[in-house]
Amino acid sequence: MFRLSKLADYGTVLLSYMARQPDRTYSATELAAEIGIGVPTASKILKLLARHELVQSVRGIHGGYLLARPAESISIAEVIEALDGPINVTECGAGLCARESECGVKGNWRRLGRIIQQTLSDVSVADFARPDFRPPPAAAAPAARSRRS
Repeated sequence: MFRLSKLADYGTVLLSYMARQPDRTYSATELAAEIGIGVPTASKILKLLARHELVQSVRGIHGGYLLARPAESISIAEVIEALDGPINVTECGAGLCARESECGVKGNWRRLGRIIQQTLSDVSVADFARPDFRPPPAAAAPAARSRRS
C-alpha cells in the first residue's frame, strides 16, 4: 500500500497553510499551533524542508520560515520526497526486495510508480492550498478504461 508518513502529511498541510500568505514569515511555534502538531515535529519538518530549499529560514527577532519560492512552483512530490525520500509504490526499485531479480511484475509497479510520481509533480502547494482543489486526471486512466471496456 502506498502511504505517506505523518511527516509528509503534516508537511503538505504546513506548506499549504503558508501558501495562503506566502510573503509572511512564520515561527515554528505558530505553525505548530495552527495545524495542531507539536513544536518539535513542526521544527523537524521545517528543517527538512529548508534543507531541500522548499522553505527559507530567517534569523533574528522577527525570524522564522517562509516559502523559498512561489507556492505554484513547489510540487507535492517535492514535499513528499523531502520528508519521506523517493516515492515508491513497492519495495522493488528501491533495492529492498529479495525477489526483485526474478519478479515478473516489477516493471509494471515501476510504471505505476512513475504515473503516481508524475501526478504528484503536477500538483503544486498552491493547488493543494485551495479548498476547491481538483486533482489532475490520471495519465493512464483513459487507456486503462478502454482496455476494460
